[in-house]
Amino acid sequence: MLLMLSEYLSQFHSGFNVFQYLTLRAILGVITALGIALVVGPTMIRHLSFKQIGQVIRNDGPESHLVKAGTPTMGGALILVAIAISTLLWADLANRNVWIALVVTLLFGAIGFVDDYIKLVRQDPKGLLSRYKYFWQSVVGAGAAVILYFTAVLPAETQLIIPFFKDIVIPLGGWYMLWTYLVIVGSSNAVNLTDGLDGLAIMPTVMVAGALGLFSYLTGHYEFARYLSIPYIPGAGELTVFCAAMVGAGLGFLWFNTYPAQVFMGDIGALALGAALGTVAVLVRQELVLLIMGGVFVIETLSVVLQVGSYKLRGKRVFLMAPIHHHYELKGWPEPRIIVRFWIITVFLVLIGLASLKIR
Repeated sequence: MLLMLSEYLSQFHSGFNVFQYLTLRAILGVITALGIALVVGPTMIRHLSFKQIGQVIRNDGPESHLVKAGTPTMGGALILVAIAISTLLWADLANRNVWIALVVTLLFGAIGFVDDYIKLVRQDPKGLLSRYKYFWQSVVGAGAAVILYFTAVLPAETQLIIPFFKDIVIPLGGWYMLWTYLVIVGSSNAVNLTDGLDGLAIMPTVMVAGALGLFSYLTGHYEFARYLSIPYIPGAGELTVFCAAMVGAGLGFLWFNTYPAQVFMGDIGALALGAALGTVAVLVRQELVLLIMGGVFVIETLSVVLQVGSYKLRGKRVFLMAPIHHHYELKGWPEPRIIVRFWIITVFLVLIGLASLKIR
């Protein structure tokens, strides 16, 4: 929105041309989203508390979580508002990639909102039944996959890029749609499973979003893409602004979500942020790098799969409790120790992902 305004005003003063620089708009995107989150956050928390929209604690969960009962949740709405406003203000609204990423994020947020609403407002602990939740996730994920496939212009947009190898690419053809669906829906649920401790999910999301923002910038810049031997995708650079908005909104939310949390994001935030990461990764053709950088999300998901599979097949559990962060809680690790160590692991994994830009 403001980009179009600056283009108009540049006719009268050349100084407005500065807003054409993607890096500046990305920085302003971070600042705007962070500012919105910090300003709106206290009011939203008070409103959620007044409405008694508080966290429901599992009966079979760690005893240390009992003190969290009643903590305001659905705070993910704050993240989505900050991302949406910042993106609409600073991104190029004529860019297809920006709209796809933003719409997918908001639609997954809507699914999460319904789930949270049923659990917290209607007081139904089951929430949105799993089959309905996955159905609507599939509708949105598959819809995005079909749109992306049929609007692709360059072959690179539907190829699978193998990190750390310069010349290995796999043309996916029609399989691209299935792959894209799995990445978006899988990423959404992986972040949702990770969101179980104060700040555990949001900080890795911020770090991965920041790294994907860098990939977006380089992928959308012809000279940088050619130099680094990554696919050049016109228009992908604008996703840098979207990723920057995610970083700012996430940091603003962390201000209130850090241990001990004043608010939880709920499914409205976790499902949306996971889908956002998956969508950006698909658009810049770095799905496998996302798998590396989001290793914490992958580990959390695998721990649930292993736990359920082992119990059904052998009648035995692999972990004291799944997802795996609860396992460490029951082993006696203090919550802040688990959170910070998972953050450190994410820093390491993000650096490995970024290293793939040069190690080819």
